[in-house]
Amino acid sequence: MKRSHIGFIHHKKWSTPIIVVTILALILLFTLIFSNPSSSIRPKSSNPHSKSNLFSAKAEILPELPRLAYLISGTKNDVVRIKRLLQAVYHPRNYYLLHLDLEASDSERLELAKYVKSEVVMREFGNVKVVGKSDLVTYKGPTMLASTLHAIAILLKLPKNWDWFINLSASDYPLLTQDDILHIFSYLPRDLNFLEHSSNIGYKEFSRARPIIIDPGLYHMKKSGVFWAKEKRSMPASFKVFMGSEWVMLSRSFLEFCIWGWDNLPRTLLMYYTNFLYSLEGYFHTIVCNHKDYQNTTVNHDLHYIKWDNPPKQYPINLTLEHFEDMVQSGVPFARTFATDDPVLDKIDKDILRRSHGRFSPGAWCMGSSALGKDPCIVNGSPDAVKPSAGSRSLEKLVLKLLDIENFRSRQCK
Repeated sequence: MKRSHIGFIHHKKWSTPIIVVTILALILLFTLIFSNPSSSIRPKSSNPHSKSNLFSAKAEILPELPRLAYLISGTKNDVVRIKRLLQAVYHPRNYYLLHLDLEASDSERLELAKYVKSEVVMREFGNVKVVGKSDLVTYKGPTMLASTLHAIAILLKLPKNWDWFINLSASDYPLLTQDDILHIFSYLPRDLNFLEHSSNIGYKEFSRARPIIIDPGLYHMKKSGVFWAKEKRSMPASFKVFMGSEWVMLSRSFLEFCIWGWDNLPRTLLMYYTNFLYSLEGYFHTIVCNHKDYQNTTVNHDLHYIKWDNPPKQYPINLTLEHFEDMVQSGVPFARTFATDDPVLDKIDKDILRRSHGRFSPGAWCMGSSALGKDPCIVNGSPDAVKPSAGSRSLEKLVLKLLDIENFRSRQCK
């Protein structure tokens, strides 16, 4: 190996400083090498659809982990399901906001709040909140949208910045560990918005966009169905209507725009969707695709595994053991809907999450021993540590497919 052609000055008065500087440089180098990789800088490249850039930092410093903000919603008799879901998706790095609507009793809300306070880990990290003043939610009406915006506003006030918002219901369940999800999404630009969307709304133009509805939940304290006006309205001319799945993973920057709105578009569309059937299936989709700053940030997928009734493909069916292999192969992080304590949930716990009944899904943050059936998460370590499993490869494969140049741009806001 050739020597470097840099010449060194051999002089007594310079030799000591050179030695000191060299030693300090070596100390700095070893400090950087052995520092915690999960909290270090991200790779320089931020091109979201370049396969050569994603997940290729094996020889570089690993990117900083994201922080996720979850909204978990439920209604009466959902406390048990919310507890189980929370245990399955919990990670001390993330935020969790739990909401039981007004149809649930005060005793159920109190039970949920007491549970959160009773868990030592949640109490220590302080990252799980329960909405005390609940919202009345009518599934078909805009009150569901109002409740979601309420939750986002609460999450935006929390002290540590988060990167993505994810909404789940009590009938959802994860198909990957949080370590896997945090690991894969650490490589992605933080401005991406995952939501299934299309302007080709078909029959929904006449069943949802043109009808005018009134949701009594906006001004009553008791839940009831929506009212239908006799008149129909025309399709808007000042913006294009987009619709899709209500299950989303949205960036903080986009949601700050929706809540604080320095442009009037979010408020205009909020007024429009007040009389819109299933408004949560169109509000965010229409905003993101009608604003030049965000329409190129969309990824056309809701990150959920869902099986629909056939026909008419309007309501999801409950998933069972017969769907397990297909769910695993899909690579998506979440699935819905599940019946309470269905056997397939036990199989997901055992085979994917490695979670025991009544305990958190273990991750790299769990430092205790699991010998003799002990809970390893009783002793917790750094919330910035993750240990991805083989399951992360399926999510990596899905993300690479979604961000491939042939799929990414061609499916944005069409």
